[in-house]
Amino acid sequence: MKLSRLAPAALATLAALMLASCAADAGNGDTDNGSSGVNKDAPLYAQLPDEIKEAGQITMAGDTHPPYRTIEADGSFTGIDPDLQAALSKELGVPFVIEEASGLDSMLTGMLSGRYDAFNGPVRSTEEREQQFDSIVWMTTRTSYVYLADREDELSKPEAVCGARVAGVTGSVTETQLGHYTEWCVDQGLDAPTFVGLADSNATFLAVNSDRADFAATTQGGAIDLMTAKPAKYGYLVQSDEQGAGVDLLAMFLPKDSGLVEPMFEAFQALFDNGEYERILSEWNISDVAVDKPMLNPLTSE
Repeated sequence: MKLSRLAPAALATLAALMLASCAADAGNGDTDNGSSGVNKDAPLYAQLPDEIKEAGQITMAGDTHPPYRTIEADGSFTGIDPDLQAALSKELGVPFVIEEASGLDSMLTGMLSGRYDAFNGPVRSTEEREQQFDSIVWMTTRTSYVYLADREDELSKPEAVCGARVAGVTGSVTETQLGHYTEWCVDQGLDAPTFVGLADSNATFLAVNSDRADFAATTQGGAIDLMTAKPAKYGYLVQSDEQGAGVDLLAMFLPKDSGLVEPMFEAFQALFDNGEYERILSEWNISDVAVDKPMLNPLTSE
């Protein structure tokens, strides 16, 4: 039957179907920066493992941890992590998708089970963790202790942490660092602090707000971000070398033998080379925790 002999309604239906077909065909080309965000011409796309190419995305575990990740009212994520992932995506050719998760243990277990392709922490790289996961170190940190500004006179000195209630994320670098702080307190003849383990950073700040904790232990970047957002509400002190802090290496973790670590590491190197790394850290006011270059498994590499 010729098109000229079809009824007007049938013509409209047929036209809509043809347009839909054309749109679908247009999305199946080698480069797709539309809804899927896949770009097969990206510098490192060819190096991605087949599983990632088939999925068309890299699935990240994520929780609320400002300024690294903040979950907005619509469920989307904002922060350093999404900005960094957008830059990495340009090198790798596939988008990153963050799936909300709760607790470090569940995120690490989720990577081992194949649910997540990676987790960007901030997670402290240790020899033990590098035995289980590949670690790409891209920043450092010192643990900081956030308190309410109206308790400045009471809590602004390092000795105030001793004997205090300190909220922190269970299994995080802050829990380990508080252990070092405890040794310093005991050496000074002061009481040991009490660690209040919680699921995420947002919960630790809420604990301080509701007087369930005196301090919220967080990364230096997290404390800087909170002070920038609410300078009149909070204050913080930084754990010193004397109190056993040192500098911790923070990393993105990926499952061993996933085939993703090599292109991911090269993508990080590209961001250092093209200035994107420096730009992102500067925009978020955390240049103090930058490293000179990314490091792959620095604690176990020979």
